[in-house]
Amino acid sequence: MLRGRNWIFITLVVLVCTAGWDASSVSGYSELAASQSDSSRAQSPAERTQPPVTAEANALKLEQQAETLYGLVTEGNINKARETMDAISRLFVQSSFDGLTSVEGINALSGAIIDMKAAVAGVSVQQERWETSAARLRLAANSLAHPRQPMWLQYYKLIREDLNDMEQSAAKSDMTGWRTAVARIQERYDTIRPAVIIARKPEEVNRFDAWLSYAAGLMSGSRPPEREELMNAVSHGREAARVMFGKERDEPALSLPLAPREYGLAGWLGAGFILAALAYTAYRKYRGERSRWQLF
Repeated sequence: MLRGRNWIFITLVVLVCTAGWDASSVSGYSELAASQSDSSRAQSPAERTQPPVTAEANALKLEQQAETLYGLVTEGNINKARETMDAISRLFVQSSFDGLTSVEGINALSGAIIDMKAAVAGVSVQQERWETSAARLRLAANSLAHPRQPMWLQYYKLIREDLNDMEQSAAKSDMTGWRTAVARIQERYDTIRPAVIIARKPEEVNRFDAWLSYAAGLMSGSRPPEREELMNAVSHGREAARVMFGKERDEPALSLPLAPREYGLAGWLGAGFILAALAYTAYRKYRGERSRWQLF
């Protein structure tokens, strides 16, 4: 009898606890539903129906602002340039560029933005530095927004011309000319490097980095480099640039056109004899075919 009462008591306790948990659960669910409803009511209908902004759209907007910034810097509109730079920083922090570039590319873009922010934050206006930093950011943003045909590819012709100057200096063992050509390539490459990192594989970027460092190091050695060593460096530089810019291998071209051949009188007589022989053979064949058909 006592055991039966104990079981009844335990059952009642369990039922009371279960009822309390269910009530608290229902209450908690009601509060969550109410908060979600309030949040939904707080959003306007336009916000609820607006599709998420894509990475491509973010990249295009960033490119537009970088283009505007570049124009303001070249015009010397300092105050507007600083305001636009702040807007670019906010856009970069708030946006996602997933799928458009690698981690190295995002870091390169971030570095270009930081470099431009440092330039505009200076007390004195250094126009050359402003323009260089703005151009670097503009090319980087363009490379992100237009990966198939970015503007930085236009630098290929300029770098090839610098490589030609290096080759001429190497042929004459002119280290002053070599130093000038290498410095020009370095300056151009510094401008496009963030854009290159955004668009190219790390190994392609590292290859050109290594070559440029090697070419510059040839001037600081303990002994002057040999002519053959300089020419080989130019050859490697051309190949590294070709790969980085995504160009096909250059077709071999003859340095001088072939001169027309002079046959003389004997040559023309020989050609006439050959033509006459061919005509006679064709006539004999025609007569033979005609007589064969006449038999039938």
